[in-house]
Amino acid sequence: MNRLPASPGEKAGAVTHRSGFACFVGRPNAGKSTLTNALVGSKVAITSSKPQTTRHAIRGIVHRDDAQLIIVDTPGLHRPRTLLGQRLNDLVHATWSEVDVVGFCVPADQKIGPGDRFIAAELAKIARRTPVLGIVTKTDLVKPEVVAEQLLALQQVMDFADLIPVSAVDGYQVRDLTDLLVARLPEGPQLYPDGELTDEPEQTLVAELIREAALEGVRDELPHSIAVTVEEMIPREDRDLVDVHALLYVERPSQKGIILGHKGERLRTVGSQARRHIEALLGTKVYLDLHVKVAKDWQRDPKQLRRLGF
Repeated sequence: MNRLPASPGEKAGAVTHRSGFACFVGRPNAGKSTLTNALVGSKVAITSSKPQTTRHAIRGIVHRDDAQLIIVDTPGLHRPRTLLGQRLNDLVHATWSEVDVVGFCVPADQKIGPGDRFIAAELAKIARRTPVLGIVTKTDLVKPEVVAEQLLALQQVMDFADLIPVSAVDGYQVRDLTDLLVARLPEGPQLYPDGELTDEPEQTLVAELIREAALEGVRDELPHSIAVTVEEMIPREDRDLVDVHALLYVERPSQKGIILGHKGERLRTVGSQARRHIEALLGTKVYLDLHVKVAKDWQRDPKQLRRLGF
């Protein structure tokens, strides 16, 4: 692996503090959000087996004595078919221009394909000013020789500042990846107070946790049509309880039926799963009031996209 030259402070034996931003990029479902959570050590980004789960640039904060690393979890870069898809791609490109180092994620259990090469070609445009690390994710899913083959294949895609295989599930080389990212940050003081794990508003995180629960077990065409807004979060004065009122949006009445399930059974399951994660996030009991609304073709409607936060 490449060894960066030591700064003057490091040569003199002084303790150098670094701070800055990194982001993971890759095609949808490459393991970026799971890896972000593993580095932060807490759930700050939602994960799902469904592609294009991430829709916001969620910032997770890694605190170390020698550094503060802010990881920006971005949506998967893809060829957009809707206005929402185009805006998510624009968000990814905007993030690239603002970070100090980029990690290009390719899963170990999938062959490198046209989507990966498309992203690599885009990354090559910024590689001169921003170092790009090649990361083989999900190494726990395959044998070591397959990981080695994937590293060799990834090496042919573009000229990386470094290559590393990792597993967010079993923690394999997660610390080493953090070291590689930190080494490429500029020297500087903390940007966020100790103990903060994300700079996202609580309502954004709550909405994302509800959407994560809603994504589980739905049909392949439905995940992209789901959006969630939190209308109110009100602590009760007389109890250690927060009332959360949220709306779950779909694009067609038939999709509303899928989310509700037979006699509302599926929506109750979604609410139960989401409530457990929200209570862990807020550290208090939660009453979750969840309703489903139809917003026709919201992914293609600029006015509705703005109202839903995109």
